This record gives sequence, C-alpha cells and structure tokens, in this order.
Amino acid sequence: QVQLVESGGGLVQAGGSLRLSCAASGIIFSINAMGWYRQAPGKQRELVAHITSDGSTNYADSVKGRFAISRDNAKNTVYLQMNALKPEDTAIYSCNAEMKTIHSRWQYFDYWGQGTQVTVSS
Repeated sequence: QVQLVESGGGLVQAGGSLRLSCAASGIIFSINAMGWYRQAPGKQRELVAHITSDGSTNYADSVKGRFAISRDNAKNTVYLQMNALKPEDTAIYSCNAEMKTIHSRWQYFDYWGQGTQVTVSS
C-alpha cells in the first residue's frame, strides 16, 4: 500500500518553531514534485510550499522568510521547517506528492497524507 505519513505537528507558542516530516512508503518508482498544503477552519486549502525533483522551491507569500521546505530523495521524505510561527499559521497541514507507484507505473498521480494539526497560541 502506497501512503504518505506526516509527523511533527503540535501546539506551540507564537514565535516558536516546528518541523513537519512526510514520508512516502510502499512500492514507489519515482517521485516528482512534493508540497505542503494547509487548511484552517472555515477556509479553503492553500499551498504553503512546493519543491520540485531538482530542488527548486516556491512559497506562499505569507510564509516566505519563515518556512523552509526540503526533501531527502533517498528517504522519500519531504520536510517543512516552520519558524517564527504566528497564530494565523494554525491549520491542518497535509503533504502531497506526485508519484509513479505500483498502482500507477506509467504516469504520475497525486497522493495525499492524512494531515497533521498545527496550533499556534498567542
């Protein structure tokens, strides 16, 4: 079974830091782009950060300079380092990966993790 599993969420005070991890497991042939999204209560899901297979990154304006996305291709894992957290960063954070797997050998499909809660108190 192919899956993405996030970890690292939790409760932190404003100004603090958290590091999220998302590991892909199962029979995976290739991973293209990976990203982190978030959804706050009553709001639409938004892209937080995105990283391509060659390491190019882009960020939502609201997190530029505070968050950093990275990946370890040997471990099929993507990370999100979040610094200087603000109460408005409170949301469920989900990772996404475009993968060729045992279920989709010839084209990339989107896979999603189950999400991890990040709560920033003021």
